[in-house]
Amino acid sequence: MGKYGKSIVLIRGDFMYRYHDTEINILQGDITKVEVDAIVNAANNTLLGGGGVDGAIHRAGGKVILEQCKKIGGCPTGEARITVGGNLPCKYVIHAVGPIYKDGNSGEKELLYNAYYNSLKLAKEYNLESIAFPSISTGAYGYPKEKAVKVAVKAVLDFIEEEKFPKKVVFVLFGEKDYSIYESYLEEIFKDI
Repeated sequence: MGKYGKSIVLIRGDFMYRYHDTEINILQGDITKVEVDAIVNAANNTLLGGGGVDGAIHRAGGKVILEQCKKIGGCPTGEARITVGGNLPCKYVIHAVGPIYKDGNSGEKELLYNAYYNSLKLAKEYNLESIAFPSISTGAYGYPKEKAVKVAVKAVLDFIEEEKFPKKVVFVLFGEKDYSIYESYLEEIFKDI
């Protein structure tokens, strides 16, 4: 038996894993359409919007998200801040700032881990029982996807282990390659159970 317990159920073509009492899903699609309590935005330090997931969330969520982000006044790398969901189907958006990948030896792993972990801390603080994550820092910030998935999953499983929260985590991957990377990695870590 490995470290992580599992139960795999096929749902709409996507795998679901169970760790403690938390359901972990992977979906390929648009995170702005996912119906959960909170979605995580792969934000930049200004929190004022940008490209990729960040821009899509700001566009779909409407002006109220930008207005709240302006009041917050930015966010350091590795940390997270929360706003309402605006026009999105979620109640809240958690804006997590991941690192720009340099060489893998400049604290990127710890900062990426903290971005995921701190997002979950906010979710618990606000009692948000379901949360959806994009693949933070793997777009314009250049974090290698095969390395980032390991950090993301470790942060989520560590939080679940320590806090027994939330009830549901969804990794929402926009592209087929990203989805395949997450699918393969989750199968790998849960296979020996």
